[in-house]
Amino acid sequence: MTASARCRSLTTRCSGLAPLAAERDIVRQHNVSMRDKTPPFRFNISSLIAKARRLPVTLDGVSLRLPFLNVSVKPDLAERKAAREVVIRLADRRVLNAFECCDNCIDNAVKSLQEIRALLVSKQMDLAEHTDTALYLLLELMLEAVRQFFTFQERLPRGPEGQRAYFAALEMLRAHLYRCLTQVAAIAEIEVPKIAANMRYDAVWQVEAYVLPELPPGESGAA
Repeated sequence: MTASARCRSLTTRCSGLAPLAAERDIVRQHNVSMRDKTPPFRFNISSLIAKARRLPVTLDGVSLRLPFLNVSVKPDLAERKAAREVVIRLADRRVLNAFECCDNCIDNAVKSLQEIRALLVSKQMDLAEHTDTALYLLLELMLEAVRQFFTFQERLPRGPEGQRAYFAALEMLRAHLYRCLTQVAAIAEIEVPKIAANMRYDAVWQVEAYVLPELPPGESGAA
């Protein structure tokens, strides 16, 4: 099988309308496989977790699950509208819809991440008057992870060892972006579209992939 054929196979596998039980099993197997891998580095989002603790909290709002803590917020109509656009545009990005199997795929993944970064920065500019919102924080969480991934990638050695670390880091980043996207979708009150079951992740954050932030006394953190 050629590299392009393998790429198409990985991209289209499970893309049909599988029964719900089968789809959940695919997601479960995917997450078990990912959690068996040792993170090649850790995302440092401690300052953003501290910022999340300062978000305005409401008892009857939207419950958001973040690394190490859960928050309940009440987005306004403008924030919901912006969140819908982010979900629709991000869910179509290639890196969230296809695994990598060759050098061409790696180049495409990097290009896709650059497009995601540009989209997130553009949306932050649109939300310049709403920097104290949960949506803005989620954009920051995604942007910071992309930045740290690129920094890690630039320092990798050439050869098989560096390539293995790259793939492991990319999988870790993909899981982070997907879980952030599900929280953006919660704000938007829509489901994440398009992404096939074998490219989805469960709602449990892989806390091993993050630098442990300083937690208030008595808290152990929520995954």
